[in-house]
Formats: sequence, structure tokens, C-alpha cells
Amino acid sequence: MDLDDALEMFIVECRELLEDMETALLAVEGAADKSEMVNAIFRAAHTIKGSSGLFSLDHVVAFTHVVESVLDKVRGGKLELADKLELADKLVVLLLACCDHIGALVEGVAGGEHAGTPELLAQGEPLIAQLRTYLEVPKAQAAPTSDARNVPTADTEQVQRIKGNIVGANHWHISVRFGPDVLRNGMDPLSFIRYLGTMGQISAIETIADALPDAEHMDPELCYLGFEMAFQTEVDKAAIEKVFEFVRDDCRLVILPPHSLITEYISLINLQQGEAARLGDMLVRCGTLSPQELDMALDTQSDTPAKPIGTILVEQGSVQPEVVEAALSKQKQVKETGAAESKSIRVDADKLDQLINLVGELIIAGASVNLIAHRSKVIELTESTSKLATLVEEVRDSALQLRMVRIGATFSRFQRVVHDVSRDLGKDICLEIDGEDTELDKTVVEKIGDPLMHLVRNSMDHGIESAEVRAARGKPVQGTLKLNAFHDSGAIVITVQDDGGGLKREKILAKAIERGLVEAGHHMSDTEVYALIFEPGFSTAEKVTNLSGRGVGLDVVKRNITALRGTVGLTSEEGVGTTVTVRLPLTLAIIDGFLVGVDKSVYAIPLDMIEECVAYSAEPGHDYTNLRGEVLPFIRIRELFSVPGKPAKGENIVVLKHAGQKAGLVVDTLLGEFQTVIKPLGQMFAQSKCISGSTILGSGDVALILDVPQLVRQAMVKTGQPQ
Repeated sequence: MDLDDALEMFIVECRELLEDMETALLAVEGAADKSEMVNAIFRAAHTIKGSSGLFSLDHVVAFTHVVESVLDKVRGGKLELADKLELADKLVVLLLACCDHIGALVEGVAGGEHAGTPELLAQGEPLIAQLRTYLEVPKAQAAPTSDARNVPTADTEQVQRIKGNIVGANHWHISVRFGPDVLRNGMDPLSFIRYLGTMGQISAIETIADALPDAEHMDPELCYLGFEMAFQTEVDKAAIEKVFEFVRDDCRLVILPPHSLITEYISLINLQQGEAARLGDMLVRCGTLSPQELDMALDTQSDTPAKPIGTILVEQGSVQPEVVEAALSKQKQVKETGAAESKSIRVDADKLDQLINLVGELIIAGASVNLIAHRSKVIELTESTSKLATLVEEVRDSALQLRMVRIGATFSRFQRVVHDVSRDLGKDICLEIDGEDTELDKTVVEKIGDPLMHLVRNSMDHGIESAEVRAARGKPVQGTLKLNAFHDSGAIVITVQDDGGGLKREKILAKAIERGLVEAGHHMSDTEVYALIFEPGFSTAEKVTNLSGRGVGLDVVKRNITALRGTVGLTSEEGVGTTVTVRLPLTLAIIDGFLVGVDKSVYAIPLDMIEECVAYSAEPGHDYTNLRGEVLPFIRIRELFSVPGKPAKGENIVVLKHAGQKAGLVVDTLLGEFQTVIKPLGQMFAQSKCISGSTILGSGDVALILDVPQLVRQAMVKTGQPQ
């Protein structure tokens, strides 16, 4: 993998982490386990910071570090809030803004701005200033600045830092106890310290004389001293350890990394890829452990096999406990997810689209071969083509399944929208999501986001009342907005429901009459009146706001949904609430169809929308029939499309179903099931009614795909039944 590929993967992962961070921030208030939510938010920020450092994206690291510091205080319960682990609303809003800014920085990197633009950096300054207010330490709580500490004895395993209790202390700590024979071997302990000074700055040093005996028992050729040093340097642990290379076997050396490097080590461990490695190898790879220290620990383990290597490394002071814990967690994670990861890969969406196109062409070619086989009347060839058709159908289903994604990711975006917009409107609104596991084609998911955004914002602005009005009407002060998705008859149904004031029928009708959309005195059903709000430029808002009132939005919603071969409907009850129902096809590519014929013309109907097929029977001049005691309105395809010729003697009625309603379609012949590859109509035929697309038959002829929702509506209107 080259650097460009790695950077692209970093950007994708950052986007995912920011989505997780935003979701957790919005959910933390209502979460039962707030500590786990706070930890998830911290981990997301921490991982972004660590990954950014690997690519030298210093501006991302600098900003995210401040965010991480605030989150670390919240996680540790050091930030004074109403509840030790409860993020105050003000802080949540600030962190959401920081999340947006980190996203902007990452998008800048994606656009080639690896150092950030002055504008972006300037946008982050006010946020940093607000974050720092949470990091300020009150004087009464300020940490002591005394250098006093517990001095370790020669046989003490735990080493404490010089100035380790000072706020902001961030240095290497070197603890060395020279062996008694160092002087006899011709080594001068001070020479090592002086050489160390050439690599950085020794900011503090203490001489440890605990092993020094009384004067009468002292041997001038033996060394009894040790040193504790605070060391500022840019070199790594291996370089520091190399300074003491010549006395490594004659001294006890413990090197503790700066606090910031501990975080960096943990980040590097989390970023390690590949198969599960041994604990020691993982620690050496991230730089927190040197090979010599690992060899010492392995020698110790050979004497005590029952003791884990991690425990030995912590006891000998080579590695911090939190780093070992992170490595063990990563090791466990890799083992648990290794099998799953080996089965999951990222695929470019364009490649999937190309695969679907090829499968579509394969289906058309297969239909042609199947037709030739039937005409030839060769039994072996017919059997082979039948088996081929079955395999092609399985390939089609598998290919389409690759493009199916959960709608939950789209729904999750609205948690942030509801949070921000409700604050802007001064309303208390709760979002409830159901059916987030419902799957549909990724193309549909990509295009439904904007229409849903309009519907959600419209419900919040026009639908749900203010807290005062709701209280006066005896409603809960908190309004509820519900998003739901489910499958129905080969389509996906999405509902946007609010418990607001509902639509005012008379007000809508008066506005429509004023604009000349309907004639005064003309009787209209509730459904027809409510449908008027989807007309271009229609608005009953008394004032224009940042959200609505200009009459732009719902007409765009209807146009976009119609472009997806979908429908939008609306039901409302004044004082109770409004529900907008959107119906969309599961896929825009390939469907199971049913072919029917009228004279020489062939039409395809989506199989999922067919209830049954029955023989034609109706009174002359009637556009309805009796279907087992139920009135079934029907439409004659011959009349609808002006097909010449007389009806066949054995006509059939195809019973269609849509949105809980039924209608019949009178056709001459039933031709059977057919794998239908949907081909869009050209711009010239975009306004054609009752037709949603076309497909190519095995003979090479073109068959029109009928628009079932429109046919059902037309049948209802024709017979005067309510829609």
C-alpha cells in the first residue's frame, strides 16, 4: 500500500469515527451507561489524533489534542458538571461544533490541503478558546509545585517521575542504578550522564545514595550511587537506551516515556494491522519497548513460566500498565475479528454499478438464448438454458444484495438535525427511530436523504408546536418526531410522523383558491386538499424563517421522490399530528416482472405488486367487477394506451395492489414471469403517464414497464372511490 492509498483509508476512517463521535454525543444524555458513551467519544477523538500524527497532519493533531484533553477530564470525572459523567448541554454543543471542525479539517486534507488553510485554522481558534476554559485549573485546586517525592530504594520496582506531580510535566524519566563493579570495569557513571546531555536537556537530576554504607564499610572501588533524571529530548527510547549500552549488564535501567508518548504508543498499537502478533512484538513495534528489555523479560519468564510477559514488563518498569492493557485489548480484538475482517473488503461503488450493468446485460442475453432454445425444440438445449436461467437469477440476487445497505445510517443523520434545529426554534423535540435495519438499494439511499431532510425540518417548524402551546392544549411539553421504515409489496415505506398541530384544511383550501389552484365551491376530499401543499411555491406560513416559509421545499420533495419511481402521501388530523408516507422501489436496476400482452404489444408489471390473475368478467359498460364479494375497479390497457384492434375473447384481469388498495388491469394474454432489467425512458418520454421504464425482451423487442401506483390511483379516480 502506497502513501496515497493509506491517506485515503485514513480519510474514510476519520469520517466513520466522526459519525460515531457525533452519534455518541447526541445519545449520551439519554444513555443508561454514560461512562461507556464518554469512553467511545474519547476513543474516536484519540484515534483521529493518533492517525493524523502518522501523516504529519499537525493542524489536525493540535486541534484534536485539545478536544481529547477536555474529554479526558470528563472521562476521569475531573470536570465539574452537574453529574460526574453527564455532559452538560453547553459542552455537548461545543463538542459537536468541534466534531464539525475536525470534519472540515479532514475534508481539507482530502482536498489536498495537508497543512490546513488560514481560514480553517482561524475558524478553530474560537473553539479552542472555549475548550481551554474547561482545562483551566482553579487556584484552590492547583497542583503543588514542590519537587518532593518518594525516592525509590535500590530494590524498589516502581519508579516515580521527578516533577511528575506538576501540571504539564512531559519529559522522559530515566532511573539508573549502577552496579557495584562499574568503576572496576573502567566505566565512569558521570560520563554517561554527560553524553546523555549531548542528546537533549537534563532538566532535573537527583543522586540516589540509599545503597551507600557507613564510611568504615565503604569500598572506594565500588559504585553505590544511582540517579533519577528528567530528560527533554526528541530521540526515541532505543537511542536513550543505547547511551548505557556498555554498562547495560551492570546496571538497572528504567526509562519511562513522556505522558504524551504513552498516548502515542497506545494509538500506534490501535493502528497496527495484520494478524494477531505476540505481545512483546507489538510493544517493540510501537516503540515503547526495546529488544533488549524484551530479552530480559523473556529470560525472567523462563525462570517463572506461569507469570505472563505483560506482568513481567510492568514489574521491571519497561512498559506502562496502560500500554500493556491497550496491547492486550488490541491482540484480543484482532483475534476475535480476524475471521470477519478476512471476509470484508471495501469496494468502489462504481465497480458495483458496473457489475449490476453487466448482470443486466447477461439477463437480456440469457432471455434471448432461452427464446432460441424453445424455438429449436431441442430438449437438451432447453434443459441447459433452463439451468443457466436459474444460475443467472442467483447471480442477479447476489449482485443486487451487494448494493443493499441499511437505511439506519441515513436516519442517524437526523439526530443531529433535530438537536440543532430544535435549539434554533426554541422547541423541545425528541426523535424516535424505528426500522433502521431495513435495507434498500444504495442508489435510493443516496438520493432520499435530501427529501427526508425537507420533511423532517418541515415537521419541526410547521408541525410541532412550542412548549407553551402544547402545555395549553394538554399535550406533553416535549414534542415527538418519529422516523420509521419497513418493507411492503416489493417497496420500502418510510414514514415521517409528528404529534404536532396537524394541517389546517380550511386554511390550505383558502390559500389554494387565492392562488387559483382550485375553484371556489369545488368539493375536494381531505387527501386532495392536503396534496396541495406539494404544489410549487405553495406555503401557508405567515412569516419567512431560516427554515421555511418561502414555498420552496415540498414540491422539490415530490419531484425527487417521483424521479426515484416513488410516491409520497400525507394524512393529518388537526390537533393530533401529521404523517407523511414515502414509498420507494427497493432497487432501480433489476426486478422480477410479469409480462402481459395486449394485441402485439407486451408490457411488464413488477411481480411484487401483483395479487393474483383472474378471468375477465364484468357487466357491459362497467369499469369494475365483483371479486369474491369485493368491488374491484379496473383499467383496460387497450383503452389507456389506444392499442388498435378488438379485445381477445379470453381476456384476463391482473389484480394489482399498492398502499393497501387494489385495482385490476384488463389484458389480452398472460405471458408469465420475466427477469426485468429496468432501462430508463429518454427525456422525450419523461412525462408519459402510467409508464415507469422499459425493458428488453429476449426477442430484442422493447416492453414498457407499467407504473402500478399511478394505475391504482387512476382506477380509484375513475370509479369515484377514495384514494
